[in-house]
Amino acid sequence: MILLEFKAKGKTTQYSAINKAIRTAQFVRNQSIRYWMDSRGVGQKELYRHNTVLRAEFPFVKALNSHACQAAVERAYNSIARFFDNCRKSIPGLKGYPKFKKNCRSVEYKTSDWALSSTRKQITFTDKKEIGKLKLKGTWDLNFYQLDQIKRVRLVRRVDGYYVQFLVKVENKVDVQPTGKTIGLDVGIKEFYTDSNGNTEPNPKFYQAGEQRLRFKQGRVYRKKKGSANRKKAINKLGRVHLKISRQREEHAKRTARCVIQSHDLVAYEDLRIKNLVKNHCLAKSINDAGWYQFRKWIEYFGIKFGRITVAVNPAYTSQNCSSCSYKVKKSLSTRTHICQCGFVLDRDWNAAINILNRALSTVGHTGTWICDPNASGDLASTILGANLFQQAESVK
Repeated sequence: MILLEFKAKGKTTQYSAINKAIRTAQFVRNQSIRYWMDSRGVGQKELYRHNTVLRAEFPFVKALNSHACQAAVERAYNSIARFFDNCRKSIPGLKGYPKFKKNCRSVEYKTSDWALSSTRKQITFTDKKEIGKLKLKGTWDLNFYQLDQIKRVRLVRRVDGYYVQFLVKVENKVDVQPTGKTIGLDVGIKEFYTDSNGNTEPNPKFYQAGEQRLRFKQGRVYRKKKGSANRKKAINKLGRVHLKISRQREEHAKRTARCVIQSHDLVAYEDLRIKNLVKNHCLAKSINDAGWYQFRKWIEYFGIKFGRITVAVNPAYTSQNCSSCSYKVKKSLSTRTHICQCGFVLDRDWNAAINILNRALSTVGHTGTWICDPNASGDLASTILGANLFQQAESVK
């Protein structure tokens, strides 16, 4: 599956119709959650039947495509299933109890009530929400794919406009020649990552670079009267700055991960729990600005696409243990040089990257994307691409 995104161009009335469709999908999802709360024990089939009741009771729900309503029900059921899955796995902390959405930003259609033009440059939505024909602006060429390969069409609202996303069922694997190289990566705040060869990637710190402009835009919002049109415009401009920073961070993580994967046959990295790390309020902003989660996500994605081996190892004591003699040298975060009693002296992050690679190489004969625990005696837990990274699948021998 691949996702192709286009900018949607239309009239103001069409944008209003898209907003109505998004609010309707949000209403169906929230009503499904409410029905589940009031009637414990119901499953996905009962939620589908409740959706039929909603379509008969509310005309604005019936005006939305039936498959789009079903997709909203599926979103509600996914949140319910995720909650029960976290309970079964005994995830520490909050288990993610389903919540009502207050500001949904997308509505999803399946295979009906939309049609592409002969040039594949326009898309027309034919349900009773009266969205009509939208122009598609982008660099992707939909002529390469058959219409039956497009499984979902999603309308997304962002601060800089509206977008149309196509989920296309296609083989997304590329055959590449083996390089014979392996690498271990230690991510950080000072440097984006340090590899086991001693090379470093600088941390761009996009949020820190745009923080002054964010303060300026935030001040503009505070000076406007609440509820006024000028305040809405100021909020939109503030959101555009945040969106630009998030896109810069995502693009940097994607390009860096692609280069790393294409250059090495095996890539080892730390199985970090970002959700727990950001609880440190002194480092939370810097950790989020570094984009470790995005980097790991793209490492795993490109690992599957190019057929490379990616291994997530247990990060325990990778910075403390000596990569030469395995002796544990305790040091604080401010100590940036590893000095061992055996006489081995190395940069702290470089030493950690070597330890990460050594732990990954101890797993011999396995291919794919794996989670490696050095204390598990070869018992590995596979990571499911697209799942929450703090949740791991069942272990396999």
